[in-house]
Amino acid sequence: MAISATIFKATLQISDMDRNYYASHHLTIARHPSETDERMMVRLAAFAFHASEQLEFCKGLSTEHEAALWEKNLVGDIEHWIDVGLPDEDRIRKAHNQADKVTVYAYGERTAPIWWDGIKNKVSRFDNLSVFYLDPECCDALCDLVERTMQFQATIQDGELWLNSNKGNVTITPERWK
Repeated sequence: MAISATIFKATLQISDMDRNYYASHHLTIARHPSETDERMMVRLAAFAFHASEQLEFCKGLSTEHEAALWEKNLVGDIEHWIDVGLPDEDRIRKAHNQADKVTVYAYGERTAPIWWDGIKNKVSRFDNLSVFYLDPECCDALCDLVERTMQFQATIQDGELWLNSNKGNVTITPERWK
């Protein structure tokens, strides 16, 4: 018998001064049994950075042909493909061919730099690709905020995210690799 996903609820009140976007999102996050708290919270941070009414969480680890998050237009075309982790070149190429914009949030103190060194020349031709790195201290602090029901105030300014909850505060400054 397969283990089912664990459901988390999050309310995210976003004040994005960089994009002049202000909204409240009530999110249901299904965490796959093999997904870590770290990956789930990186997905949540990615949502905050790119929030819109059309942005949605995808099925995640259980479905290879979907992003971690994506934004589709009214016709169903993918406008923004957002992945977290260390996708291989084939996955990035597929995303590049399907979406107008592709963003990857890489994390992992030892593995992410090695992954990036091995892949950066292969994906340099993708002009619609952005790659960001989240440092381990930031990811650890995000994991400290995990609860089954979470409420966050997210403020974004100058590319930096301040995430506040009743369990603590985290400042996320992604390092831009591409």
